[in-house]
Amino acid sequence: MVSISNMLSDHANNMSAKTIVSTAASLAASAMVIRSITRDLIPYELQQYVYFSIQSFFKSFSSEITLIIEESSGLSTNQIYKAAEVYLGTKVSPHTNKFMVSMPKMETKISTFMSRNQGIVDEYNGATFKWRQITRQVESTRSTSYPGQHVHQAEFRYFEVRFHKKHKKTVFESYFPYILKESENMNNEKKTLKIFTLNSDHVRRYSGDYSWSSIKLDHPATFDTLAMETNIKKMIIDDLDMFVRRRDFYRKVGKAWKRGYLLFGPPGTGKSSLIAAMANYLNFDVYDLQLTDIQTNSDLRKLLINTANRSILVVEDIDCSLEIDDREAEQRALKMLKSSKSQIQTVNIVRKDKVNQVTLSGLLNFIDGLWSSCGDERIIVFTTNHKDRLDPALLRPGRMDMHIFMSYCTPCAFKTLAANYHGITEHSLFREINSLLEETMVSPAEVGEQLLRNEDVEIALEGLVEFLQQKKRESEEQKAKESLQEEDEEQSEE
Repeated sequence: MVSISNMLSDHANNMSAKTIVSTAASLAASAMVIRSITRDLIPYELQQYVYFSIQSFFKSFSSEITLIIEESSGLSTNQIYKAAEVYLGTKVSPHTNKFMVSMPKMETKISTFMSRNQGIVDEYNGATFKWRQITRQVESTRSTSYPGQHVHQAEFRYFEVRFHKKHKKTVFESYFPYILKESENMNNEKKTLKIFTLNSDHVRRYSGDYSWSSIKLDHPATFDTLAMETNIKKMIIDDLDMFVRRRDFYRKVGKAWKRGYLLFGPPGTGKSSLIAAMANYLNFDVYDLQLTDIQTNSDLRKLLINTANRSILVVEDIDCSLEIDDREAEQRALKMLKSSKSQIQTVNIVRKDKVNQVTLSGLLNFIDGLWSSCGDERIIVFTTNHKDRLDPALLRPGRMDMHIFMSYCTPCAFKTLAANYHGITEHSLFREINSLLEETMVSPAEVGEQLLRNEDVEIALEGLVEFLQQKKRESEEQKAKESLQEEDEEQSEE
């Protein structure tokens, strides 16, 4: 009897389990059907309204407020996000699971940052703030130069901070200003000059992400070591000093707080060294802009807007940058059109190709147009070996305020080089060297190379004398050759 009772009990239990499983399956199937019908019959807008209404209903019982701080604010970086990133990087605690640690090449200090999708708790004036860094992968449809590469993954980053409702006033009036100030102090403490360049070609090609990457700028050039005329160095220093102290003046006269310099002259005359000396003197970061790496004027604007204040934007060899001579290209196209109506198609092709390229007008709009006001205390430096090739619109005051000719090596520049390389200010060979420098055209780089060849002062200077004498002979031979050619041409004309 007992065994029969047990069998009946087991059978009842099995039937009960089957019933439960069957009921659950039916409910799941019904839910799927209802969900499918809801999607098909109820408009998406109404679904979202119901969803957010339910969400808001439950949130109304919560005592917490959540703020979202996105990494970007329009076209520029969100300052609160950057400040929070620096500030929270110092809040390592036993409750923190992950932190990012880095020490870039040539740096001397370790930097810490919150890891992706990690949280941290911060205490401020008795209030508790729960932070969380959130990183999500999103799709972008920007096309690239490779067939089929139209969709790529990009990262969308933001901070989420939660706190009690009663601290809302404290957050905006005290806590956020405190974070901004603390991050500024931290950045100043570990301030090292950096040189910025566009991120890798691979990233730009596949993601269309035009942003800056940096490395420590450890260039030793100063105004004391520059091989150039003393009066020119003083003029540049005085101009820089006047620029950095005239913020209120620029605002008063209605001008953007920026200054433009054009460095022109033959190769090897110290244009790059002068830029490094300016950066070291002002403690400004340097942004090295290669216009040939940028596809459109729109990309150029986004990139330039994200350069920091108190920085030097450098465009080297501006005469070699693409489409800077776009006005001449348009004039050539118009001539083609006038000469033959059948060439209209060719002109249109030229103009279509130019749509996706940086143009002179696009660059000028940032230097001197409405976009020039998007940032303070900036210096823009153009360099060129051929000033005569530049469009006059680029050279006028307000765009390039100072034109600095970087000349061949002079006796004054040589004296600086001799002090730099050998620690001397006088020598018996100086008079002969100075005389040869006035008769030849050699760059400071060439003179420096000769002084670098030997540690012995006598041998180095004697080698420099021989080098200059050879340069003088070559120059005289070239002049004699040109004179003979001119005489031959005159005789042939007669």
